[in-house]
Amino acid sequence: QVQLVESGGGSVQAGGSLRLSCAASGFRQTSYYMGWFRQAPGKEREGVAVLYRGGGNPLYAESVKGRFSISQDNAKNTVYLQMSSLKPEDTGIYYCAATRGLHGGPWNDRGTYAYWGQGTQVTVSS
Repeated sequence: QVQLVESGGGSVQAGGSLRLSCAASGFRQTSYYMGWFRQAPGKEREGVAVLYRGGGNPLYAESVKGRFSISQDNAKNTVYLQMSSLKPEDTGIYYCAATRGLHGGPWNDRGTYAYWGQGTQVTVSS
């Protein structure tokens, strides 16, 4: 069965950086989309970035373009989210998500993804 385990969250001051990791198990196929979502208190879960393990350009939310970068290490079956120039509004629980195909669903819609990690907290202070 597919399992996703996030790590790397923490507390950082505005302007700082963090790197999140998502270790995947239960599948090694490259025909999966791997995404990062986040949820701030009282807000909807929103898509941050996604990549297709088989290749192609990643997609990013407008709010993180130029600051966040999603990447993968296929040998480790791990996806990363490098976050730089962090802002207080980046605070939230960050979730890793995976799906075999988007099936026409928006990449940044939580309903598009079948598998989820437990989340890791990111707190950015001003």
